[in-house]
Amino acid sequence: MTVTEVRKARDRRIDLFRGLALAMIFINHIPGTVYETLTSRNFGFSDAAEGFVFLSGCSAALAYGALFGPGRRLWPAVSRIWGRAWTLYLVHIFVTVWAIGIAAATLRFGGDLSLIVRDNLQYVFADLTGVLTGLPLMTHQIGYVNILPMYAMLLLACPALIVAARAWPLATLAGSVALWAASGLWLIDMPNFPTEGGWFLNPLSWQLLFVLGLLTGLAMRQGRRLVPRHPALIALSVAMLVLSCVWIKVPAVADAGNAFMVRLADLGLPPLVRDFDKTYLSVPRLAHALALIYLMTALPVVKRLSDSRWCEPLAQMGRMALPVFALGTILSFAVRAVKAVVSETLAADSLLIGGGLLVMWAFAYVREKARAAAAMTASRPERIGEPALRRAA
Repeated sequence: MTVTEVRKARDRRIDLFRGLALAMIFINHIPGTVYETLTSRNFGFSDAAEGFVFLSGCSAALAYGALFGPGRRLWPAVSRIWGRAWTLYLVHIFVTVWAIGIAAATLRFGGDLSLIVRDNLQYVFADLTGVLTGLPLMTHQIGYVNILPMYAMLLLACPALIVAARAWPLATLAGSVALWAASGLWLIDMPNFPTEGGWFLNPLSWQLLFVLGLLTGLAMRQGRRLVPRHPALIALSVAMLVLSCVWIKVPAVADAGNAFMVRLADLGLPPLVRDFDKTYLSVPRLAHALALIYLMTALPVVKRLSDSRWCEPLAQMGRMALPVFALGTILSFAVRAVKAVVSETLAADSLLIGGGLLVMWAFAYVREKARAAAAMTASRPERIGEPALRRAA
């Protein structure tokens, strides 16, 4: 049976929250500032990365879902998605080289080792041949530059996931949950080289959020919600968000909660259930992220807010997510380099972080205007008598 898909206007909530996630990721990648305490990870168990991956799956469904419809050729759709994965890989290598260059320049010209001796950058100098082998294979990732490898792996699997999700949505979700549980229970991860261990953001675990986003996007294409609005679910989501915020902000509650988690460990429950691990997307992080996502999609006020012109700067950043993320990551390393060699003050942090966010927005604004101008030029009818050679060019 063919499901009718509905063409709808672009959902600005996706752009808004993706832009907000990019802003918070930039701030969180500059540790030690007062602004870091204002981002979402200080009020709950999850952070901006969970939302970013969910929105990536949702956007993939909206962008590519129709390419796998009845009567469509498979390879053009697959090649388009894999081309995007290749772009992500190239951007990852580009950003990684910039991160290494900024850290090296901080040592050479500022005499500061702080960027070199952490975030896996130290192995560039301790094991150069191993790192130069691992970097192009994505088996050696620099700290704060590890989300694109995971995203690229998910995009490689995306064609198969879309085909499965369109034909067997419940089975696809069940398989995704099973893979998430297996990777977390038995600590299955992508391998590292030349260092030991696995990827910081394990694609085998994080695929669950991507698949949930994918199923949500496919449902949106059909003009429906994946999970219906229900007062009980809204109340449960609010309760989860309040509990996690109080857990983090009230020491007595944190002590009691942590003691409860220790008790669960004594009872033999696995770390996937009782820890707050980011690599394997443990239950508390996942539950908090899903509660927040559900609430943000279920409350009408969020939709009205996303349509406000005051949110347009964040929405513009969200529409230009990949280049803005790359620029923001490079800027975060540059800001950390400046903070390493100059005196840290609130005024300096405000100038650096505020300036970085302004540059990210300006970059998104210029790119969007350039794209719109290029699209308008391409859509203009050719003038009568225009030389064929010029048309071909």
